[in-house]
Amino acid sequence: MTSPNLAVDLRIYEGLRLTAYPDPLSGGAPWTIGYGHTGREVHPGLVWTGLQAEDALTGDIAAVCRGLDASLPWWRMLDDTRQDCLANMAFNMGVHGLLGFAGFLALVKARNFPAAAADVLNTRWAAQVGVRARRIAEQMRTGLHQGAA
Repeated sequence: MTSPNLAVDLRIYEGLRLTAYPDPLSGGAPWTIGYGHTGREVHPGLVWTGLQAEDALTGDIAAVCRGLDASLPWWRMLDDTRQDCLANMAFNMGVHGLLGFAGFLALVKARNFPAAAADVLNTRWAAQVGVRARRIAEQMRTGLHQGAA
């Protein structure tokens, strides 16, 4: 079970934007709104309320957890804090993107958390997301919530 800290951290890391905006890399699709929500229903000009953003965040977290359950059934054997790490990463890059981190995931599965933390910091993703990756890595290493502040 992930912890309540996951939603708190995602709100901070993703930020809230109530007007749809284009992907910064493509300048277009995928369009994003709320707390990092994407999907076919997100398009230029779309505007949400705060409640819609919160509802989507709840649904998106549930979807990520279902995806992790299907792809990495062992992840539920981790403590809540380390489950948060994987869910946070999957929220950011998608479950499929996280699955590309095979070495990192093997280290996590083997419970070699210090090596997993070091491994994830040596990725292009870590360079792109900066502080987020460093805090997730430290949380993975220690098992202690680091906070997104």
